[in-house]
Amino acid sequence: MFLPKYPDIPTPPPAHTHTPADPALVRRTAPQISISPGAVAAVLVGGVVLTALLAAVAVTAISVAIAAVVLRAMLRDQHRR
Repeated sequence: MFLPKYPDIPTPPPAHTHTPADPALVRRTAPQISISPGAVAAVLVGGVVLTALLAAVAVTAISVAIAAVVLRAMLRDQHRR
């Protein structure tokens, strides 16, 4: 009943035909990356320093928490008297 009407014009041929390239020319090599020993040493030293700082922050946080618990206990004992 309601069927679409398509034009009678044939589809035109594609304007651009794709020609495959030579596979030998398409192959690309990865760029060479050279890492100097100084860069490796800098990264290692930076990692050691950051780890030491993180450990220092953790130890400080634990000691502050222990001091807070001790002070709280001392103040609680003082208020009971």
